[in-house]
Amino acid sequence: MNVSRRTFVIACIGAASSLALERNASAQAPAAKLDESDPQARQYGYRHDATKVDAQRFSNYKVGQTCANCSLFGGAAGETWGGCPLFGSKQVAAKGWCNQYTNA
Repeated sequence: MNVSRRTFVIACIGAASSLALERNASAQAPAAKLDESDPQARQYGYRHDATKVDAQRFSNYKVGQTCANCSLFGGAAGETWGGCPLFGSKQVAAKGWCNQYTNA
């Protein structure tokens, strides 16, 4: 089979544009929200509402600590959900909390 340079270039352009469109479509899809029953969420004691954290079980919890004021929170100010590197592509609630909270 003899493939010409023109055929090869056209095929490469088609493949590259397909990949770009797929990446753009996945970037626009909303990220899944972390469920409190997720194994990793349970491991870190994650709660959607920081006021419902068991302070006896998590002695490092202090009133006023939320995901929104944690240095790991990736959401913009005022957003109700945002990313967190601890939970990969899943979003956490801005009002939430986990035992990895840090404000360093």
